[in-house]
Amino acid sequence: MIRAIVTTAIMAVMVPAQAVAKEEKNSLTHGMVQMTIKVGATTQAEVIEAFGAPNITTLDGSGQEMWVYDRHATVSYDKSSGFSIGMLLGAGGSGVAGGGGLGFGSSKSQSSQSSRQMTLIIKFDSGKVVSDFRSRSSSF
Repeated sequence: MIRAIVTTAIMAVMVPAQAVAKEEKNSLTHGMVQMTIKVGATTQAEVIEAFGAPNITTLDGSGQEMWVYDRHATVSYDKSSGFSIGMLLGAGGSGVAGGGGLGFGSSKSQSSQSSRQMTLIIKFDSGKVVSDFRSRSSSF
């Protein structure tokens, strides 16, 4: 019975770890684009495997299929630090009837936020292989 519980616990931990690995695999970054997409070699299936489904699919003026990926992420960072000292006075021998409280302290908090935008445009030839691509990344 203990073995069954341990096995179940291990499986519960492993499934989320696999989901995280899959999520990381589908991240769209400038580095991943450069490593993954090769003109004349990368297929539509490989692009979908690496980055997931595109936001927009269309045809350009010459009839080539184009896929557009547009991703936006906001990263927030909060940091709190400080101290607090307090003293609680009770009724027994403190000279304060019914009890009371006295305290002082200080705290500081900092927060920052940044945004990242990544746009990727891929053109495919009639054989569903990458014929051209452009990417743009910005942070602010």
